[in-house]
Amino acid sequence: MREDICTIPIHEVFEPRDGCPLCRMRDMLEDRMATYITGAAMMEPDVRIETNRQGFCEEHFRQILQRGSRLSVALILESLLHEIDEEVFGDARPDARQAAKKVIPAIDRRGKSCFICENIEKNMEHLNSTVVAMWQKDPEFRALFAGQPYVCLPHCRTLLRAGLKLGKKDAAAFFEVVYSLSRGYLKEVNEDVTHFCRMFDYRNNGGDWGNSRDSIERSIRYLTSREVQDTSRADEKNR
Repeated sequence: MREDICTIPIHEVFEPRDGCPLCRMRDMLEDRMATYITGAAMMEPDVRIETNRQGFCEEHFRQILQRGSRLSVALILESLLHEIDEEVFGDARPDARQAAKKVIPAIDRRGKSCFICENIEKNMEHLNSTVVAMWQKDPEFRALFAGQPYVCLPHCRTLLRAGLKLGKKDAAAFFEVVYSLSRGYLKEVNEDVTHFCRMFDYRNNGGDWGNSRDSIERSIRYLTSREVQDTSRADEKNR
C-alpha cells in the first residue's frame, strides 16, 4: 500500500511494537493537543471559546499542567472559571430549591465535557478507519499489526467496532487477530497476577517472582488503557 500523509503516522505508531498500538496513538494525539493548547493556541479566541465551553477532564487537566507553564494554565483557568460561574451558578441561591434543580444538571454536564477528549475521539475515529483500510489492503501492515504485543481491552472494542465496516470475510479475519492480541495478553497478565498472589504464601518465600512484579500495573493498563504509578514494592505485604 502506497504511503501518504494518512498512513505514515500509523506506521510510525505500529513499528515500535511496544504495548498497545492504539494506546500509543491516543498518547501521541493527547501530547500534541495538550502542548498545542498551552502553547500556540492559548491566546487564539476560537480555541479559548471552546476550552471555556467544554473544559477538561481530570486526566487532561493533569496533562496540560505537565506540558504548559503555570502562567499559561492559569490564563486558561481564569476564563474557564468565569464561564463556569456564569453557566452553573448565575443568580442561583443555594437555599432555592428551583435553582438547585438547574445547578445540578449544569454541573453534571460540566463533569462529562472535555475539549481534549472530544478532539481525541474525532481524530481516533479517523485514524482507526485508516488502520482498518491499511490492514485490508496492505499485507505488510497485516504482519505488522499481528506482531503487536497486545491490544488493551478498551481499544479491542474500538478496533472491533471499526472492523464492522469490512466485508464478511475480511471482518472475520480482522476480528480473529484483534481477539487473539487482546485475549492472549489477558491470559498472560491473569497468570502473572495469580503468580504474584501466590508469592505471598509463606511456602514460596524466597521463590522466583518471574514476570509478576509489575503484573498489577500491567493489568490496570490493559483494563483501562492508562498507565498507573507503582506505589509499593512487589515483595512487600500491604499493612
